[in-house]
Amino acid sequence: MIFKRNRKSDKRLIEIYKALVTPRLIEEKMLILLRQGKISKWFSGIGQEAISVGATLSLKPDEYILPMHRNLGVFTTRGVPMERLFAQFQGKISGFTNGRDRSFHFGTNEHHIVGMISHLGPQLGVADGIALANKIRKENKATLVFSGDGGSSEGDFHEALNVAAVWDLPVVFVIENNGYGLSTPSEEQFRFKSFVDKGPGYGMEAISIDGNNVLEVIDTITKSVQKVRKSGKPILIEANTFRMRGHEEASGTKYVPKKLMEYWGGKDPITNFENFLLKEKVLDDLWLKELKDDIRKEISTAVDIAYEEPAVKSDTDREISDLFKPNIQEVIAPVKDSVSEKRMVDAISDGLKQSMERHPELIAMGQDIAEYGGVFKITEGFVKKFGKDRVRNTPLCESAIIGTALGLSVKGMKAMVEMQFADFVTCGFNQIVNNLAKSHYRWGQNADVVVRMPTGAGVGAGPFHSQSNEAWFFHTPGLKIVYPSNPYDAKGLLNAALEDPNPYLYFEHKALYRAISDEIPDDYYTVEVGKANLVASGEDITIITYGMGVHWAQELLEKDQSISADLIDLRTLLPWDKETVKQSVEKTGKVIVLHEDCQTGGIGAEITSWISENCFQSLDAPVMRVGSLDTPVPFAKALEEDFLPVKRFEEKLNALIAY
Repeated sequence: MIFKRNRKSDKRLIEIYKALVTPRLIEEKMLILLRQGKISKWFSGIGQEAISVGATLSLKPDEYILPMHRNLGVFTTRGVPMERLFAQFQGKISGFTNGRDRSFHFGTNEHHIVGMISHLGPQLGVADGIALANKIRKENKATLVFSGDGGSSEGDFHEALNVAAVWDLPVVFVIENNGYGLSTPSEEQFRFKSFVDKGPGYGMEAISIDGNNVLEVIDTITKSVQKVRKSGKPILIEANTFRMRGHEEASGTKYVPKKLMEYWGGKDPITNFENFLLKEKVLDDLWLKELKDDIRKEISTAVDIAYEEPAVKSDTDREISDLFKPNIQEVIAPVKDSVSEKRMVDAISDGLKQSMERHPELIAMGQDIAEYGGVFKITEGFVKKFGKDRVRNTPLCESAIIGTALGLSVKGMKAMVEMQFADFVTCGFNQIVNNLAKSHYRWGQNADVVVRMPTGAGVGAGPFHSQSNEAWFFHTPGLKIVYPSNPYDAKGLLNAALEDPNPYLYFEHKALYRAISDEIPDDYYTVEVGKANLVASGEDITIITYGMGVHWAQELLEKDQSISADLIDLRTLLPWDKETVKQSVEKTGKVIVLHEDCQTGGIGAEITSWISENCFQSLDAPVMRVGSLDTPVPFAKALEEDFLPVKRFEEKLNALIAY
């Protein structure tokens, strides 16, 4: 291994060595604690320290870095207090996740670090979002994100690199190529010799370096970061290295050929750098021993501090309240009295436009939403008004864009992501349910993101453009879900969602876009989130529904005016308005829940269960629910009409009244 000083002073070389050896000595301590049963799991980065340390030393302290399991050196080099790291590893309250997550599954904005989640790849899209914020604000900063060679097989890898290249984002992608994805060797992961071959396909520069040579890492990444800051274009760096221990300690390394282990053992980044410094007479053996002893004492002291801290005590109220960033909604009434007749599509467009005026750092992203105005023309004219920086056509990828939205949140910005159709959200599902939904609970980072979801059947669009998929997200703590049924609520709920610094799924029914209209305020206003609307008042029965179900119920009540019913439009599905429902049930004694989604596992199941559990003494009949058939949404009109619950709702409603 050849080390080139490149005019680095003795002092600087010693600083680099201290940074390099510290994570190794911490790992040695962690392995002892693991054997003693004092920590539950450990992902070792022994043999890969030069990459973490070198990359971190190449960035400015206020430039974000997004590490992975084997990047302990990122945290130590950024000066994260050891006692907090050890508290984190032990699940103590003074760690970074209040005992809610382990190892490096956390971030710290104080140190400009955003950690990973277990699903490899989502951090790459988040890096794109941080870089996009830097670009829009003209901050002249780079963002650096890590991936392993195994993780590069994930779709998130392709999506994030492609977005960064297309949008000219100042990101440095560092691939730690250690030859294995857990036990699967590279030749079973991909069919190219080097990640340098990937760069040209994305239209970005790609470099391969010796990841065990800390000076080569520092010099190469420093130059790359400087280039990225200046050009605003991403760079891909392959850092070749080797993992000297198992994927995690329980995995072992029996699958690694002995000769390969011996070869890389001879390329140990710390031993080789020590020998270089001794040869250069930058330090001597006595100094090395004293330095390591001092670091070990610091580590032991920090471990003792962490162990002396009491175990986390459960506080149910705190656990629930920490799902979201605190936000007390102040419902805003329109200032001006003027109103106009607007279709639902116009109301949504109007709300989004006024929210973008109100929040200058709100970024709108989605497929075809710029000059084309989106497939439903919600954003028509937005580019002319707000510019291409804020109204962004995206490549055909959902995961990276939702990750980008979270990255914007890390930088204190807001994001609206339009799914072209709600059905397509499956391609970004992981980012929503595991990243957006869990970030604040895990490490206090809110996701200021609204995902708009054009949803619903009735337009002959078939199985993949007609699904009602709100129940997929209803089960996920950390999300808020709104589903307006009319133009007034559509505008007011969208504005409210965009004001709230927490993640929202905003469902808008395609069949209602141009089918209904209403006189609504021209001015900006919001609707209370979590508050249902009593559309009609009656004595005999309670109908609970939302979205298109409101219109089906209204049509039936107009057709048969002998039915005296409370018609409740939930409007908000998470959190849903239990109080309004309870009051109505206590009045009528009979309840039916209607939704367009398939019946089994739909939101109606939860609502009926809650009513049975909490309002049983008020009931005069079984709680009923009606949903669509438990099949995919069919294309042909006759099949789709049978799929939808309209006829079954009328039959069941009449049966319940007669009960």
